[in-house]
Amino acid sequence: MGKPIEIHSADQFSNLLKSSRIVVADFYANWCGPCKQIAPLYEQLANSLSRPGLATFVKVNVDAEGAKPVASEYAVTALPTFITFRDGKVEEKIKGANPAQLRSVIEKLVSDIENAGQGGSSGGGGDGGNSGGIAWRGADLPRGYVDVSDSIDVRGLELLNVDDSYFSVRTLFNKAKPSALSKGKGSSGDEKDWVESDTDEQLLLFTPFNSAIKLHTIQITSLPPTDEDDDDIPMRPKTIKLFTNRPHNLGFDEAGDIDATQTIEIGEDDWNANGTANLGLRFVRFQNVTTLVIFVVDGDGDGEKVRLDRIRFIGESGEKREMGKLEKIGDEPGE
Repeated sequence: MGKPIEIHSADQFSNLLKSSRIVVADFYANWCGPCKQIAPLYEQLANSLSRPGLATFVKVNVDAEGAKPVASEYAVTALPTFITFRDGKVEEKIKGANPAQLRSVIEKLVSDIENAGQGGSSGGGGDGGNSGGIAWRGADLPRGYVDVSDSIDVRGLELLNVDDSYFSVRTLFNKAKPSALSKGKGSSGDEKDWVESDTDEQLLLFTPFNSAIKLHTIQITSLPPTDEDDDDIPMRPKTIKLFTNRPHNLGFDEAGDIDATQTIEIGEDDWNANGTANLGLRFVRFQNVTTLVIFVVDGDGDGEKVRLDRIRFIGESGEKREMGKLEKIGDEPGE
């Protein structure tokens, strides 16, 4: 994650083209109104998608002395102009402040980045949630939104009713492809890169963020084994409740009694071939989310445990803030 890099010389730009497989360049000027209008979107995409050595976002001020040769080399005549480079070569050029077109190009770029990163991912658990690399996702991005899972403050993650001698909450945000898909659905070898509930089917996940995000969609991946003769097989989640901007995790009794920001019932048809449910949210209620509690109320079946392999948060990221004392920002009355 990172802000766009300001280009000061042709040599600097040339070196970035050599060191990063994909480069996205924003050619702009300080006096350009449309440049200023689209700048927040560009910075949001850069903040979500920048990856060292793989995806680099830069800004080129066409009036700056050192950057003028770069604009001249790529025949930039309209402002703003966005150019994407792959392996040092121009791939696509967008002239003008066209948010829809820019988003479309970035969505294609995201797919390319992910394809480039799949081969280098390992299936291990550990702390993998935010350790660099490209995150695997089990479903496509909604148009116009990005994966904001990197905004999670993993130090504050808390998962209740999980056997932590076998499972770590951070594996839910592991960027690697789930081992159950790599080894075959339902794989349950020694490498436990998923979580299961402990004494019953309920789970309570508390997730703090480094910035106030706008949350559009939650993608939940669940890949329980398929051995019908095993009475101990965990279930996929069926009912989940979401609570925004709580200063800490809830208790199970409290989560069952108070009104949720949104309650979602996951049906059998909601799970795709990757074992992922793409859960759309009431976007107006998830505009300034600093923390999120996910309460898995029950599972889809008669078992006693629920299994979760991955969770991804999709939306828009905000300005990064220092994670001191969490501020509670609730919904307006009546929402």
